[in-house]
Amino acid sequence: MWDYTDQVKDHFFNPRNAGELKDANATGEVGSISCGDALRLSLKVDPETETILEATFQTFGCGSAIASSSALTEIIKGKTLDEALAVSNQEIADFLGGLPPEKMHCSVMGQEALQAAIANYRGETFCDNHEEGDLVCKCFAIDSVLIESVVRANKLTTIEEVTNYTKAGGACASCHEKIENLIAKVLGQVAAEVAPLVPPAPVVPPVSRPKPGGKLARMKKIEAVIEEVRPILQQDRGDIELVDVDDVIVFVKLLGGCVGCHMEKMTLAGIEQKLQAALGEPVQVVPVSDWD
Repeated sequence: MWDYTDQVKDHFFNPRNAGELKDANATGEVGSISCGDALRLSLKVDPETETILEATFQTFGCGSAIASSSALTEIIKGKTLDEALAVSNQEIADFLGGLPPEKMHCSVMGQEALQAAIANYRGETFCDNHEEGDLVCKCFAIDSVLIESVVRANKLTTIEEVTNYTKAGGACASCHEKIENLIAKVLGQVAAEVAPLVPPAPVVPPVSRPKPGGKLARMKKIEAVIEEVRPILQQDRGDIELVDVDDVIVFVKLLGGCVGCHMEKMTLAGIEQKLQAALGEPVQVVPVSDWD
């Protein structure tokens, strides 16, 4: 039995903004009744400011699907379309105090419906059709674009997590290999972004101490490298701070989303490579959790 928060129960038993919006000028429909979940999101948008004045939903699905749809309409009312596009599926889940892992696909469906509705308002085509070769899970009609997007946005690393967020792979399991390949593809892309290629560090003789008189300049170079990588980590809700420097060891502290991240070792290796290139000497980057 899944453990639902009080917020989920409240939005299920007392859904906000449920029903048809007669004067809607934007509509998004995702999912299908045959697959178990379907959502129709209707918006009334102010044409002058592109602000969402009203939002309603009609959902066919489980209690989590209804609660997620209700929460979505509450979140986006009063936002501009661009602000609404920035709403993530995790934000929908957080609004409800969290969803069971097996029900996270309900929040993803809400995010998709919002994107479809905004595309409809702007006269654009929401790409929910599967091109030949892109369909990954035939049981639930889930394509590679959605899987890659959800893996990246939610830092997923396993087939089970992808199933929880999209339903893909939750029936016959014949698509598991394709899902694994897509996970590996996205993780490789993320690794390249976190630790971008830099010129190889010059080969220099090992040193145990920095050169006399160059400590201040050396410290400034180290600080500059740390400040350079921080915006990259902050994009994924992480951060890093310089703690101390002891000879050739640079102690750092990972913060936010970087704490316990499966990409921690690769992130530290990329920072270490940048420091070696900037300093022209071998250094080691050590997180404080390794010695604190």
